[in-house]
Amino acid sequence: MNRMPNLTGHAWLVGAGPGDPGLLTLAGREALQQADVVLYDALIGPDLLQFARPGAELIPVGKRAGAHSVPQDAINRLLVEHTAAGRRVVRLKGGDPFVFGRGGEEALALREAGLPFTVIPGVTSAVAVPAAAGIPVTHRGLATRFTVLTGTERTGEAPAALPGPDEAGTLVVLMGAAALPALVERLLAAGWPPQTPAAAIANGTLPAQQAVAGTLRELATLAAPLPTPLITVVGAVAALSQRLGPGAGGPLAGKTIVVTRSRTQASQLSEGLRHLGARVIEAPAIRIDLHPERIITDERTASRWDWVVFTSQNAVAAVFAALDAAGRDARAFGTTRIAAVGEATAAALHARGIRPDFLPSRATSACLAAELPRASGARIFLPISALAGPELEDALRARGAHVERVDAYDTLPEPVPPDLAERLQSADAVTFTSASTARFFHAALGEARLPASLRLVSIGPATSAAVREAFGRLDAEAAEPSIPALIAAVLEVLA
Repeated sequence: MNRMPNLTGHAWLVGAGPGDPGLLTLAGREALQQADVVLYDALIGPDLLQFARPGAELIPVGKRAGAHSVPQDAINRLLVEHTAAGRRVVRLKGGDPFVFGRGGEEALALREAGLPFTVIPGVTSAVAVPAAAGIPVTHRGLATRFTVLTGTERTGEAPAALPGPDEAGTLVVLMGAAALPALVERLLAAGWPPQTPAAAIANGTLPAQQAVAGTLRELATLAAPLPTPLITVVGAVAALSQRLGPGAGGPLAGKTIVVTRSRTQASQLSEGLRHLGARVIEAPAIRIDLHPERIITDERTASRWDWVVFTSQNAVAAVFAALDAAGRDARAFGTTRIAAVGEATAAALHARGIRPDFLPSRATSACLAAELPRASGARIFLPISALAGPELEDALRARGAHVERVDAYDTLPEPVPPDLAERLQSADAVTFTSASTARFFHAALGEARLPASLRLVSIGPATSAAVREAFGRLDAEAAEPSIPALIAAVLEVLA
């Protein structure tokens, strides 16, 4: 092998956990956030890839049962070549990299090439998925040990030699859905009683999780309709799923919601929907580029304006980025009063040590302009999106204010995933948090048409107008312009 000088290259073998992005470790997330290249398995969902650094090269390397799109030797070569070229490389693998993940082979390839690497363990699906289905793999009086094995050998068949119940304790079988009927017969032949409790779980830890439970004898029939990959649990503890299982999974269980908010701001909305059981597809239609260089931060800041009016969290971020670059902080405003359009913007200010002097009765620019105290003659600084129209500043000027507008950030279109149009066909709702998300989402879809069953949900009046203009319809609008109200509107429209 021809070795290239490795100046800064490093590889991380990262266990991505069982599927739920919340079960990715902090160390795994930090590795993704600094990676130049991410080599990921087919079982890794887009919700995990969102943690990758913007601009990172994302390389799928397959590895689903029966469909290994990239051979293991080729994966090893890619890992070595990118690391040897001085890149920071994450090899992102489902579960734990050293539990039926061939992570040991990849680590050996890096070691033999003389390249540095770090193994970041993951939450193994062998324990986490049964737990998510209400099955503890050990339980006093029922099981004092557990055995994990793969459901298929290299031949694609069920393992020929299987442990009996006394030897195995709880038996956890990863993968092997196609060989499940043969696996059951071989377990029976190994001495497992036909009435042994057993369960099979698909999409474990995800909103789309499905599980069936019964006896070992009937398991293959019960599990036949489930999607793959499957995790199978055999042993007395499997019966606990009836008492400890998650139940219905929340009012949005089985629903798929598309979030079009910018990637940096999507977390609150996405997490709120997931907590209600929804499957979330993050398809950011916009990205935000801050321009702190356009903002005055010198000694004039304390006396130049009577009001600084913030209409978004992005404006707050831009102004404080400018202050930080100048070595200053919130004290730079002196006695200048601060207005925020709504609670989310106020929270962004709170996080930076400022309590707004004014919030309007409703979180809209129109209310802000109409209700701002002592606007006549006031000098007002308005850091705002370059896309924003003149309505707010015009309304303030109509009240006698002197408005200094600065385009503090750009709202730019973000390419949507190439398979989004196909995924929309089975989605239940799309959420829009600004007029720009509606316009750019519509433009990104091109000629693709939204299914009539897909519900379009808006955060407020201005956004609703843009949704109607772009798509010709709107199904629901939040009672007030806030993330909790938007989630409530999704709940109502999908009830």
